[in-house]
Amino acid sequence: MLLTKNSTFIIGPIASLLGYIMNAIFWLQSQIGWANIGLCIILFTIVIYMILTPLTIQQQKFSRLSAKMNPELQAIQKKYKGKNSDQAAMMKMNEETQAVYAKYGVNPMGSCLQLIIQMPILFALYRVIWNIPAYVNLVKEAFLPLAEKLMSASGAQDFLSGAAKSLNVSFGEMTNLTIVDVLYKFKPDNWKELTQQFPDLSELIASTQTKVDSMNNFLGLNIADSPMNIITSAAKTGAILMLIGAVMVPLLAALTQWLNAKLMSVANDKNGNKPAAEDNMANTMKTMNTVMPIMSAVFCLTLPVGMGIYWIAGAVVRSIQQLVINNHIDKIDMDELLQRNLEKANKKREKRGLPPQKMTNNAKISTRNIDTSYTLKNTVVKSKKADIQKEVGKIPENVSSKRYAKPGSLAEKAMMVKEYNDSHNKK
Repeated sequence: MLLTKNSTFIIGPIASLLGYIMNAIFWLQSQIGWANIGLCIILFTIVIYMILTPLTIQQQKFSRLSAKMNPELQAIQKKYKGKNSDQAAMMKMNEETQAVYAKYGVNPMGSCLQLIIQMPILFALYRVIWNIPAYVNLVKEAFLPLAEKLMSASGAQDFLSGAAKSLNVSFGEMTNLTIVDVLYKFKPDNWKELTQQFPDLSELIASTQTKVDSMNNFLGLNIADSPMNIITSAAKTGAILMLIGAVMVPLLAALTQWLNAKLMSVANDKNGNKPAAEDNMANTMKTMNTVMPIMSAVFCLTLPVGMGIYWIAGAVVRSIQQLVINNHIDKIDMDELLQRNLEKANKKREKRGLPPQKMTNNAKISTRNIDTSYTLKNTVVKSKKADIQKEVGKIPENVSSKRYAKPGSLAEKAMMVKEYNDSHNKK
């Protein structure tokens, strides 16, 4: 494996796979005469997020449906509040909670699983963009002629080692590839120092810098440099357009992150979440929605512009996805959704030899309307046992069920139990 590639367990192989995608995108750009790393990062980010769309939809759908079912879950928690020591009550609470999840077709572990799958992919994506020459052949090849010359130049190792330390780049054994790692992070001042240190290589250094700058220049900004450095340099030279562009990177990062949070919070509020003041989770999310845009701005101010481009492009894609998902879920017929989920749940229950559950078509029903099914020989009675026994005690002798009870009432069910008991005692 190339030394410049990430070799971390799991993340390394994923980064290599993503690197093939980015390499292909950059090669296609070069074929049409526009080999630009900034544009490549944007296209690459869009492609990756499109690949992750199924996982993103499931995660965001879980979040939206959670907002719809939270009132029912909170009602169950309130119902069993203070009964933590009662094992039977806790089992009943768990049953009712699982019934709500089944009703909405939600797996409580589903969102966590999707995050677990996405996290190594996103970390690997970060590594690819952080060290593009390791994964994009044309970019690496632009540095190799100079790297080969520096390998045999006297004092090159000491100079590059010092430069790597100032640029926070890992630099162990000096090879062509580790030299490329350092050169890719060079800022304009580093190129000047390199020319002064190795005047015999000045022409090769200048041609390499020109070639790399044409690849790295995106809307007047060097994507290998940080907005902070660009702002400082532009303020000294009076380059207003460069100054504005560098300031816009962290601002756009914060704005797009805020937009993501806003879309999510609006979706949750619209679907019945409690006000933030009444919900600790909502308070936490509100704090995160305030802090994250600020953190995005700080990170993108100090990291290379290329990372800021990735951050912004990713946030824009997620916002578009959120809008589409919000619109789709708003159009869902909840009655139809619950009926489909009931059918799925009953198929699973049938495989386990359990009787089917009944559920009304009203999306707002509570778990109290989901009765427990049990069988008395060939007769299925659905109700609470204690209530039925109470009704049995009220039924006079020799009273017909047709005269005593209304169809579908609790009394009718009690009569069914009484008739069964009478016939069983006669035997």
